[in-house]
Amino acid sequence: MNTSKEAHLATPSVRLTEMAHGGGCGCKLAPTVLSRILAKVPMAAPAAQLLVGTETDDDAAVYQINEHQAIVATTDFFMPVVDDPFDFGRIAAANALSDVYAMGGTPIMALAVVGVPVDKMPLDMAQDILAGGASVCTAAGIPVAGGHSIDSPEPIYGLVAIGMVDPSQVIRNSTARAGDKIVLTKPLGVGIYSAALKRQELDAPWYEEMVRSMTQLNAVGAEIRTIGGVHAMTDVTGFGLLGHLLEMCRGASLGAEIEFEALPLFTHAQRLAEIGIGTGGAKRNWKSYGHEVDLPVDAPEWWRGVLCDPQTSGGLLIACSSESAPKVLELLRSRDFDHTRVVGEFCATPPRVCVR
Repeated sequence: MNTSKEAHLATPSVRLTEMAHGGGCGCKLAPTVLSRILAKVPMAAPAAQLLVGTETDDDAAVYQINEHQAIVATTDFFMPVVDDPFDFGRIAAANALSDVYAMGGTPIMALAVVGVPVDKMPLDMAQDILAGGASVCTAAGIPVAGGHSIDSPEPIYGLVAIGMVDPSQVIRNSTARAGDKIVLTKPLGVGIYSAALKRQELDAPWYEEMVRSMTQLNAVGAEIRTIGGVHAMTDVTGFGLLGHLLEMCRGASLGAEIEFEALPLFTHAQRLAEIGIGTGGAKRNWKSYGHEVDLPVDAPEWWRGVLCDPQTSGGLLIACSSESAPKVLELLRSRDFDHTRVVGEFCATPPRVCVR
């Protein structure tokens, strides 16, 4: 199996990204489309044990089984965001496990979700995808205990991720408090870089920068839950920074202020965004929630491309008190989240985001 980090530099006989109409978390339905689809879906029947369901669009479901244990369950899968199958598997697995970590949980096992266009894709590429996902699960200390596969028109891979958490230590996306600092742990620009990759305009060092970020496990989320003053957390994926921050705002009935210049970006994300490289997902995101965002009147167009850029296996977005922020930053940087920044603050205003 091909596990080389340089495999993407070769000209593959089959490019994974050419077999899919979208890639990574950019495959997500736009927020407004998803809301319309779910509008007639009955809410889950009330259950005392169901601590977190669909009510606040949180990252995973949490079901309490006894006084000290709750199950964290989620699934995430998508089409290729890169051409190297091993890297694709790694990225998809890290992305799926992130939802468990974002709840403050620790994964215990995973199930693979696989779609293979058997008439178009060599089977050894499917093997490499599975091997890449398994390697990340091994790094997380969990088994891939089974799964399900189908013959599909486009390649698909992801995980059902199962974890555990103490019910008293669940971190929701809806419990931020006015005055909380907003901490972002990874740089933005995955969608922009992946769009450049699809156009074959992404140089090798930039590719490595992107893959390094997307395969870095957000396992620190299980440690962050233990810091007093951490009130809410989510991860940044297909709806972009603004979309996931708005979910936090709506859940807590708060507004948020973001300092654009404080946002960490991939090295060349600004330059690429300025020349118009980006994803259709970013445009769909802005169309869905732009009316809930205040931008400076002189903000350049490329700002929207960054703020709405769909992230795949993006960083954690953390709401913590001013007093706890230094401890949060210290922990994150000790775990090699070198781009971690305080990027804004929650405020006692109606739920919307103001970018300065």
